[in-house]
Amino acid sequence: MAFTTREIESPDPATRVIEADRALHPQSDDIGEKMVLNMGPSHPATHGVLRLVLELDGEMITKAVPEVGYLHRGDEKIAENMQYNQFVPYTDRLDYLAPLSNNVAYALAVEKLMGWEVPPRGRAIRVICCELGRIQAHLMGIGAMALDLGALTVFMYTFEQREKIYNLCEVISGARFTTSYTRVGGQIRDLGPEFFPQLQEFIDRFTPSLNECDRLLTRNRIFVDRTRDIGVIARDRAIAYALSGPNLRGSGIEHDLRRKHPYLDYEHYDFEIPIGSAGDCYDRYLCRIEEMRQSIRILQQVKDKMPGGPINVADWKNTQPPKARVMTKMEELIHHFIVVTEGLKAPPGEIYFAAENPKGELGFYINSRGGGVPYRLKIRSPSFVNLSILPELLPGASLSDVVAILGSLDFVMGECDR
Repeated sequence: MAFTTREIESPDPATRVIEADRALHPQSDDIGEKMVLNMGPSHPATHGVLRLVLELDGEMITKAVPEVGYLHRGDEKIAENMQYNQFVPYTDRLDYLAPLSNNVAYALAVEKLMGWEVPPRGRAIRVICCELGRIQAHLMGIGAMALDLGALTVFMYTFEQREKIYNLCEVISGARFTTSYTRVGGQIRDLGPEFFPQLQEFIDRFTPSLNECDRLLTRNRIFVDRTRDIGVIARDRAIAYALSGPNLRGSGIEHDLRRKHPYLDYEHYDFEIPIGSAGDCYDRYLCRIEEMRQSIRILQQVKDKMPGGPINVADWKNTQPPKARVMTKMEELIHHFIVVTEGLKAPPGEIYFAAENPKGELGFYINSRGGGVPYRLKIRSPSFVNLSILPELLPGASLSDVVAILGSLDFVMGECDR
């Protein structure tokens, strides 16, 4: 049978688990009684192409080796061969459940390098994008987790609300899924007058639907038994593994970048940071439920206080002129051509910026040597970091607990593998 070089240089994870156990317990007589089980990479409960190599003693897990990289696309190297704005559509494909949030986080990183600050109306629009993305991603996380544990009805409720957010995304950007709405220095267009009545209608109707999901799950005996005291992450272990987002806050640590390192005027909005106490699957679920309520509070405040004025920075050397002037003035047409073909002129330097995305801290490190293309770009994807705790978290759990634990971590493999 043919084999590849990779198989020679790097043994299969299942082989590594068995060999490691034999090295640790060379005299063990019961090593042959354990079973190695592959969960994934094609399995609905792994939420994407995640492969878990589980060593089982009966129904109990004794070792767990996560295997990632099946969806690797080399986004970071692609970014180093593209102008800054050309990379925006690739950020849609990170956490593809909240593309608007990814667009904003990346744009803020490049703007930090440029020394730009978007005008107040542009910042308010970005807050709307981020909070819609947060609700959108949490609905999918809770719906999929409930479906994994047998609660099909909740999945239907959450998808109905996600469809309404897709309608709002279509009004904002013209696209429903991969939006590519944000640009470095602002947005591709302003929000039309038809958007805010639709946003208010969504705000008014969302909370009753969320409360219905809450009633279906939070006191459900089966759901509680499957999640409470399962997958417990202690405070010190959450910090040691650099977890972020609801997975960190579920362990009782009140850390949210919107409060700790405010951006986009989040310090001017009134909202709470929900935290858990036990750090189990149930607490992580409760944190996401409450975070959606807080996002609705923020959306209402943004709508009520929406400022006027421009939405993009006024750096005419590095941003595209208004389309109407490009189509009617020769000087603006030439300038548009130069900006599009050469990209913005970024200064030399290095920066790191992180935003509080639905999955946690999404960070971008940019090393610039000047010009329109980054010399190095590194993405700190929260899903990748959050999954690093699995080898410690899964041993001692039963096989049936794996789906609850994975659902409570709420990861996306497009962001993990990037």
